[in-house]
Amino acid sequence: MKSSRRKTALTLVGVLTLGATLAACSSDDGDAPADAEQTAEETADEPVTIQVAIDEGLEEGAVEAINTRVDEFKTEYPDITVETQEYTWVGTTFAADLAGGTLPDVFTVPFTDGRGLIEREQIADVSGLVAELPYAGEFNENVAAAGQAPDGGMWAVPIAAYGQGLHYNRALFTEAGLDPDDPPSTWDEVRDAAAAISEKTGATGYAQMTASNTGGWILTTMVYAMGGRGESVDGETVSATVDTPEYAEALEYLQSMRWDDDSMGDEFLYDWGTSHADFGAGKIGMFISGGGDYGNLVTQNAMNPDDYGVTVLPLEGDDAAALGGGTLAAVNAKASDAEQAAAVKWIDFFYMSKLTDPDAAVADAQAVADQGQPVGAPILPVFDQATYDESQEWIADYINVPLEQFAPYSDNIYDQPLEPEPPVATQDLYAALDPVVQAVLTDEDADIAALLADAEANVQTLIDRG
Repeated sequence: MKSSRRKTALTLVGVLTLGATLAACSSDDGDAPADAEQTAEETADEPVTIQVAIDEGLEEGAVEAINTRVDEFKTEYPDITVETQEYTWVGTTFAADLAGGTLPDVFTVPFTDGRGLIEREQIADVSGLVAELPYAGEFNENVAAAGQAPDGGMWAVPIAAYGQGLHYNRALFTEAGLDPDDPPSTWDEVRDAAAAISEKTGATGYAQMTASNTGGWILTTMVYAMGGRGESVDGETVSATVDTPEYAEALEYLQSMRWDDDSMGDEFLYDWGTSHADFGAGKIGMFISGGGDYGNLVTQNAMNPDDYGVTVLPLEGDDAAALGGGTLAAVNAKASDAEQAAAVKWIDFFYMSKLTDPDAAVADAQAVADQGQPVGAPILPVFDQATYDESQEWIADYINVPLEQFAPYSDNIYDQPLEPEPPVATQDLYAALDPVVQAVLTDEDADIAALLADAEANVQTLIDRG
């Protein structure tokens, strides 16, 4: 398939079943978003400076690779100056960052935040600018929905999608007498592997995120894989479905590993960052997170690539599915018209061109590879699998990651049904479940039934509040 960001002819087949989700963030009294009908021509050739987000804690080589791309962007757009700003989305602090005006002009948020930010006009309406991009109509429609307003205008651009996976340390597997090329494929096997790792290596066999909304996120991931869901939708009625056999089963599973097997270590306040740090340092045998986390583990947490493994989650029970989501690139609502136009050009150049244009894909891959950073780690595509496979062919000479170690995930993820996150008050639901997971892991006598009943009542109140 020929594919160019200037002349694009993509055919989508809808291989993902990802959806738009809502999150509750505090309101922002900042400037109203600019008119969505503005075009790139109307703001062309205006000298402008924009701040763009980069991940916090990147190692020097990763920063240099980004700086190379910034220089290339400056060559293509000499009137735009790009300044990088460290930023990482955290569920418990994002609302304060948004209200406090500390976010850069271009920043990223999870799919769960898209619709809520749009409804409250807390990000810029750049839909007129995005509509001019040659691939604007070519996104998988379910992926696109995460960044769209009710009228279909795309306020935020999907830049990555994921399906949850089970990450594991191959070195610890080997040390524990397990086969790293044959990772667990059932929940019983996960439990057995965790116990073996803990007993034979002294490392944490299996770690569970529990803080900053990640406890509810990963618990709900497990529930999806066991056939449950966090919410049910009937027309306009949304009901919390937290007090269910599937949530109880997932918590009882964790309770058994924690108190019967003693295979979960002694840290029970992991969030996304701390769990990745300890996994990268070889302290954790297995944990659940998005399937595309390899880059973070290597560039920010110094994980030895030889030690990395990832596989799909076990799916057991009726209606079992892998939870899917993704990342949106958004523009600050306080940005001027010229800044918004420049911001969309940056999103197109930095995030999207490497997915749609062979020359841009090669330039990006070469810049990253020249700094010794990972190139070609498998991810789920925001367009379709054929387009993604083609983009991998463009950069084949620069791929430097151990693709065979991703095979248990990449060979099977497309065969798993992917389901979107709970659609309403998603982050509130996750936050309400954080203390439930913490209680089960810190109190041997935790009453799971009572905890889930209270959590469901809390979540339903938040759903009804809107």
